[in-house]
Amino acid sequence: MKGLRHAILCNEKGQILTDGVVIRIGEDRYRTYWLAPVLAYLTENSDMDVSGEDVSGTEYFIQIAGEKSLEILENAFEQDLHDIKFARHRKVFVDGKGVEVICLGMSGNLAYEIHGPIQEFNEIYDKVWAAGKIFGASRLGLHNYSLFNHTEAGFPNINLHYPLPWFESGKEMADYMREHPQQSYYNLCRELKGSVGDDLQSRFVTPYDTGCEGLIRFDHDFTGKEALQKIAQHPARTAITLEWNGDDVAKVFATMLKPGEEPCEDISHESEVEFLHNMKNNVFVYRADRVLANGKDIGISSGRIISYHYNSMISLGFIDPAYAKEGTELTLLWGTPGTRQMDIRVKVARYPYNSDFVRNQDKNVEEIPHYTKK
Repeated sequence: MKGLRHAILCNEKGQILTDGVVIRIGEDRYRTYWLAPVLAYLTENSDMDVSGEDVSGTEYFIQIAGEKSLEILENAFEQDLHDIKFARHRKVFVDGKGVEVICLGMSGNLAYEIHGPIQEFNEIYDKVWAAGKIFGASRLGLHNYSLFNHTEAGFPNINLHYPLPWFESGKEMADYMREHPQQSYYNLCRELKGSVGDDLQSRFVTPYDTGCEGLIRFDHDFTGKEALQKIAQHPARTAITLEWNGDDVAKVFATMLKPGEEPCEDISHESEVEFLHNMKNNVFVYRADRVLANGKDIGISSGRIISYHYNSMISLGFIDPAYAKEGTELTLLWGTPGTRQMDIRVKVARYPYNSDFVRNQDKNVEEIPHYTKK
């Protein structure tokens, strides 16, 4: 049984350059996800005794989440997987094919990922989906990943809730990223919307802004250590959920239906974090709106979605901790500079927003009957 960790890479200012997962797959051998090309740049421009290989596109990646996810996998693979606890993984063999089963969920609920060689994807996927149908599973896909997994679950995500300072962290890194345009797409093709305007520094975040300060250890050297030590003394922002006032949202929407009146930007879209729309239009839209308390800027909002389960509009906020108490009433300024702008009342809500049904991972495992071979 091997472990995995959530990894964050920062620039000298302590701003997040990327984050992802590091999985130990052997003695002094690791596989990472979402850390390239930043990790490649850092290793190629250091004197560390380390080497890496880009294996993008060689491995499939299937996510199975929810209270029945363990039962689905055990049924599909016909073996007991209860021993794989959170942040652990091991290889199982299915008809002679190796499948890496990883216990990893972003919302605190029971969830798994399975990885293996891309040429074996169809056979393994068909087995999992056949088992999933027995337990009432649904195929949700990338749209659901963007819409609910991160905003409702209180998990700020790179390229969804904030851009990354790949071209604002020194000329050498910027030049390197331009040499890798396919991997740098999310930051090469930015379109900035929202009342924050073109203020990129406000849009960039640190681990303290996103609630990931618990991952920081100052017992070793790393890029951004000095900056983060200073931020740790007085964090400027923290992550919270913002619940938008329905009447104010309706007033913004109504401006689109009044002849002779300048309309506001469309607020009817179910989500501002939409991979498919961005890819189709060869652009990556980042929306961030100013959040104010009594007319004073105290942070930003991003990742707005319509939460259908709760019948509400919510977003994540990165705001001054002094205003982060649940129930605090604030104001959000809607509208990119140059367009009509309107105030929307927002309230600090529970974080994560779906915490009323998030369950403990390990407790779930113990409650699920073990697989019994037929």
